[in-house]
Amino acid sequence: MSRKIERLINLTIALLATKRYLTKKEIFSSVDGYEGSPETKERMFERDKDDLRNLGIHIEVGGFDPAFDDEAGYRITSENYQLDIGNISGSDVALLSLAAEAWRGAALDEAAQSALIKLKSIGVESDLDAIPNISPQLRTPNIDFEAISQAIAQRGVLTFTYIGRDLELQNRRVAPYAISTRKGFWYLAGLDLEKNSVRTFRLDRIDGLIQANKSSTRYEIPVDFDIVNYLENVGESEIATVDVRKGKAHLLRIHALTLVDKGEWDQMTLSYQDQSRIIESILWHGDDVLVVAPQELRNGVISALKDLVRSHV
Repeated sequence: MSRKIERLINLTIALLATKRYLTKKEIFSSVDGYEGSPETKERMFERDKDDLRNLGIHIEVGGFDPAFDDEAGYRITSENYQLDIGNISGSDVALLSLAAEAWRGAALDEAAQSALIKLKSIGVESDLDAIPNISPQLRTPNIDFEAISQAIAQRGVLTFTYIGRDLELQNRRVAPYAISTRKGFWYLAGLDLEKNSVRTFRLDRIDGLIQANKSSTRYEIPVDFDIVNYLENVGESEIATVDVRKGKAHLLRIHALTLVDKGEWDQMTLSYQDQSRIIESILWHGDDVLVVAPQELRNGVISALKDLVRSHV
């Protein structure tokens, strides 16, 4: 987690838990991350307020006594802790997903609790139990999830090795647009700079680490790009024809579109979008399944079997 994200989390927790307004001095002395000169801390705090406001978190400003012109204080009330999702872009989804990952378990984080302990030591009552549920869990399959999200926000370029449908390793350079989930998998969508077209990549098929670099020219994500709709319209299903031994491969049988009795074998058709996944399913059943068509799928199964033999020699 970056220092800034950690500071934003700790600031939000402190302002949610306090039972009164906190002055800037109290915030700077209790929330980890505010460092440097007074002017530097002021600028950091103003930027943090803007960032939280952009996320829909309203910071309430008030004084200790309305009858006097006291120093302004700050707090977040539970009713104002609302995220107005509204209409969001693919880039927004990526950033919110990253934020959700950062929030996970944050209320129990040592640094976050430290802020409340420091506040209590200077006489500011706070209540961790009063904080609303701010720990949505988001499971991501790729260790480079944060790098991808930041590249989207900063218009960076991603370089990675991708396992293609034929199981060959491909070097890709992508200007990322958005990330989203579909049918239990995370996908990255962006402009493939070599092919000059929009492509999608499943994160669990990225081999090794992703390299994020600054773009020489700042690219723009199309304002009408909607990754959810895009994922629905790309990757049309293909049909596989397989022979399955009688009484075997029940995990494949439950997905059969058609079934023809051929005596010792049944011939089935299956719909699939991800070749690597259907190859895994076929290999699981060993010699009880024989791929008839398409040829590309047959070649993929043969290649996978050869790799399996080589790895055990």
